[in-house]
Amino acid sequence: MKETLKLFKIGGGVLDDDAQLHRFVQAFAQVPGRKILVHGGGKGASQMLSDLGIAPQMVQGRRITDAATLDVVTMFYAGKTNKQLVALLQASGVNALGLSGADGNVIRAVKRPVKDIDYGFVGDLPANSVDAATLHTLIQAELTPVLCAITHDGHGQLLNTNADTIASTVARALAGRYEVELHYCFEKNGVLLDVNDDNSVIPQIVPAQYQQLKADGVIAAGMIPKLDNAFAALEAGVEKVVIEHALNINEPIKTVLCRS
Repeated sequence: MKETLKLFKIGGGVLDDDAQLHRFVQAFAQVPGRKILVHGGGKGASQMLSDLGIAPQMVQGRRITDAATLDVVTMFYAGKTNKQLVALLQASGVNALGLSGADGNVIRAVKRPVKDIDYGFVGDLPANSVDAATLHTLIQAELTPVLCAITHDGHGQLLNTNADTIASTVARALAGRYEVELHYCFEKNGVLLDVNDDNSVIPQIVPAQYQQLKADGVIAAGMIPKLDNAFAALEAGVEKVVIEHALNINEPIKTVLCRS
């Protein structure tokens, strides 16, 4: 029987608030068993860019990463944010190891091809982009990997990769060795029937129900890509996907996505 591995992804809502970040780390430290943490960058990178006189460029919520921007987001994601998280986790009794995709060659990406938009040094993750064996070795050594959103192409070029995509891809890659639970943590209690009512959490969603909720317009806008990605992870072998509030990961209020 496979061990359970819980992979948590956090983003800017937690990373941008010191008090919330400390609360999340304390809650994460209480999660038993094997685990991985994947994090984005929050608003701090955009602020650093502005402070340096570099105008942040976003298209449909995705960052255009030119050479100057890549330097800054690498410093912020793989440096300040990653190491701050590792230090907080160590203080909470979690033996964490901070990694970019280049470290141990754990995530190798390819530069996104130019089509309608040139995203610059943005990395996409093809099949077999994650070195599951190395991550497995670290996990079995009682280390907790903390992965940032910086990857590499294997030829010396760092790349900026979407953290949601990293979380899903790593979860899929490890599904052959573990019963993987993928936890997307954000500022809501789960998937809501009414976006204006934080208590209207849908406790469980299966694929057919998800299609109906989309057709009825209950689930729309920015939640659709996240849930599409989540159900794709389930189809690829991930045991379950959880959508929950980042500060309540040990509480029962959440949405669990299941294959059936």
